[in-house]
Amino acid sequence: MNIAPMKHAVATAAVCFALAACSSSPVAQIQPIDGVISGQCHTNMVRGAVGLAASDMTVERARVDSDSLHVQVTRGSREYSGNTASGTADPAAGAAQEGGDRLTIETGRTNNITAIYCG
Repeated sequence: MNIAPMKHAVATAAVCFALAACSSSPVAQIQPIDGVISGQCHTNMVRGAVGLAASDMTVERARVDSDSLHVQVTRGSREYSGNTASGTADPAAGAAQEGGDRLTIETGRTNNITAIYCG
């Protein structure tokens, strides 16, 4: 009795199943906690995103958490200079912290978020 072909078939089936499960898993839609986006941008809930990679999911999560209707990602001239999650540095100093319906996210040379502000 030759068990090797059976092991190979089982291993192949397991790999195919795992790959199919990964490729078909839907991306969860990002929803606001209270179910409503007011359209009035506030950055106080998204300051912790500064320094993170500006992936599509991070950008969308920041838009929703800031209550903004729109988001704009731009290549900024600012460089990440400190631990902004704790409030010790503010790379968006002087920029609007609230108001309007758009959140602006500036990115650095490595696609990291360097500043977040309204407008």
